Amino acid sequence: MFHTDKRSGTINKNTKPFNDGTDHNHKHEGSPVNEESGDLPKGIRWIGYFLVVGILLMLTFALLGSLL
Repeated sequence: MFHTDKRSGTINKNTKPFNDGTDHNHKHEGSPVNEESGDLPKGIRWIGYFLVVGILLMLTFALLGSLL
């Protein structure tokens, strides 16, 4: 069973649960197990890049359109 370390906030299978509520969350709702994996999958990351760039382009064109 994996539990969150109180001091660092990382998932560790050697620590005991903080209380019954966190133990329930880990058992039934799940939590990330791999400590090294902090980034999103590649497909979701690319969707985020396209959304951010699209919003920035729309804001730029709106600003230029209002000035001209």
